[in-house]
Amino acid sequence: MEYWFYYVLGALALFTLFSFIFIVNQQTVALIERFGKYNRTAHAGLNFKIPFIEMISGELSLRIQQLNVAVETKTKDNVFVNIQVSVQYRVKEENVYEAFYKLDNGHEQITAYVFDVVRSEVPKMILDAVFEAKENIAAAVRNELTETMQSFGYEIVKALVTDIQPDEKVKSAMNEINEQQRLRYAANEKGEAEKILKVKQAEGEAESKKLQGEGIANQRKAIIDGLRQSVEEFNKAIPGVNAGEVMQLVLITQYLDTLKEIGANNKNSTILIPHSPGVVADISTQLREAIIVGNSVNKMDA
Repeated sequence: MEYWFYYVLGALALFTLFSFIFIVNQQTVALIERFGKYNRTAHAGLNFKIPFIEMISGELSLRIQQLNVAVETKTKDNVFVNIQVSVQYRVKEENVYEAFYKLDNGHEQITAYVFDVVRSEVPKMILDAVFEAKENIAAAVRNELTETMQSFGYEIVKALVTDIQPDEKVKSAMNEINEQQRLRYAANEKGEAEKILKVKQAEGEAESKKLQGEGIANQRKAIIDGLRQSVEEFNKAIPGVNAGEVMQLVLITQYLDTLKEIGANNKNSTILIPHSPGVVADISTQLREAIIVGNSVNKMDA
């Protein structure tokens, strides 16, 4: 019986010892109550309390915590969107009493304020403006929470709008609009490129025709100068011969030279129509008229 007594006494001593000491983790505080009334705050490390008189009411983390809140609301242009808001907060060490005793559930309180701010800000904007003003929404949430939660011992470190998701049909319509805008832009760019190409081709053709005309004009001028030189040489060699006779002689000579060249080429496929050398007179008349017209044109150009 004596041994059992010692066993019970030892167990009671151990129980009393473990009731007397307790450990608080790093970045955590424990709130100690004495007879149900707040007495003090125990910090990280080894701590002591009076057994059966004092008790640990609860613990609070001093670390920065994050609360994610999903809010469904409607924009000014009647589009329903789901907005994800992340609130980073922490309990201020000097206000542990307020944070523990004034609020029953800090998460629910913060969530309620986030809902209130988002649903008051977003309905003022159209959908496109919501995407552009998400920083403003986050700032409004942070300002409202800071002003409200400060009295409860909470510090709002940051508020972020991390996601904005409209209805799937709205997203598909927005993507379609964006695609059509890009296709229209591509079509305009392609049309401008084709326009520039055609303009350059037209400019090239105009320049080519201009140079071709100048070449023909120079060719005609050279022919006229050659014929004039031939007439002058004939007049010097045979005095008394007029220009018409010299021209006919030159044409007959060229006519015979042409027939000689055609006959000398055995691979030539030219078909000769029966004619007489008298047609040279007609050619002479036509050539003379052409020369007269050419001179007139050169004088007008000059």
